[in-house]
Amino acid sequence: MGDSEIGPDLLERWALHYLGRYASSAENLRRVLTRRVRRRSPEAVPAAAPLIVALVARYRESGLLDDAAYASARVQSLHRRGASMRAMRARLAVKGVSAADVADAVSGLRAAAPDPDLAAGCAFARRRRLGPFRRAAADHARELGAFARAGFSRRVAEAVLACPDIGAVEALARGEPG
Repeated sequence: MGDSEIGPDLLERWALHYLGRYASSAENLRRVLTRRVRRRSPEAVPAAAPLIVALVARYRESGLLDDAAYASARVQSLHRRGASMRAMRARLAVKGVSAADVADAVSGLRAAAPDPDLAAGCAFARRRRLGPFRRAAADHARELGAFARAGFSRRVAEAVLACPDIGAVEALARGEPG
C-alpha cells in the first residue's frame, strides 16, 4: 500500500466517519487521522500531515469542530457522571483542548451550580455506592480513598460521607443547607 492511496478524499471520509460517531476536539481529530494514516501506511505520514492540518483548519472555520462547545458539553456530561473538577480538566487536556476553553467550560458549570465539585461528589457517591448509598458496613478509609483517587478534596469527601441518608446527599447536591 503506497502513500498515493492516502489523499484528501480518503482523509475527509475518515474524518466525517469519526465525527459522525464521536464528538471531538480539533487536536483529537488530528491525532486520530494521523494514527489511521500510520496504521495504513507508515511512510505516508509526512505527506499526509499537511493535508490533515488543512482539513482540521477547514472544519474549525466551518464550525464542524468547535473546541469550546466540545469542552462545555464534555464538562456537563462528566459532571453528571460524578467526575471531579480535577478529573474533568485532565480528561480534556488529554483530548487536546486548550486551557482557556477548559476554563470557560468550568466557569459555565460554576455559574449553574453553587459548588459543582460537591454536586459531582454526590453523583460519584451514588454511582460508586459510597456513603449513604453503600450496601455493606462502612469502611471510612476505603471510601475516602475512592474519593481521593477520583480527584475530590477531603472537604467534599467528608461532606458527602457525613450525610445520614440519601435525602441529605440529594439536598447537599442541590446546595441546600443541611
